[in-house]
Amino acid sequence: MKPAIRVFLYDDNDQRFFGEGPCRLLHAVEELGSLRKAAGSMNMAYTKALSIIKHAELALDFPLTEKIIGGRGGGGSRLTLRGKEFLAQYEAYRDACCQANRRIYEKYFSETK
Repeated sequence: MKPAIRVFLYDDNDQRFFGEGPCRLLHAVEELGSLRKAAGSMNMAYTKALSIIKHAELALDFPLTEKIIGGRGGGGSRLTLRGKEFLAQYEAYRDACCQANRRIYEKYFSETK
């Protein structure tokens, strides 16, 4: 037996807008330089990926990504500075929740291992 939790963020209307899926998507955008490529790497439709990002941006009231226009290799996307900061905050919060969950689990289930 082991503990497991999932950390989600909800907007004021109790709609989930951020969790591990969007987190992985943003990391893929940063790594691949394109929302389309990031979506493809996750076997996700581009329109679904765009919807996820737009929903999160609406809830946060700031852009997570910005478009890169044209250029030699074509356009793409990258995280905004606020997007990078938010991603780091989410991951720190998620990790702290997981650590707290392990401590609580040990308190209540240490004898049942």
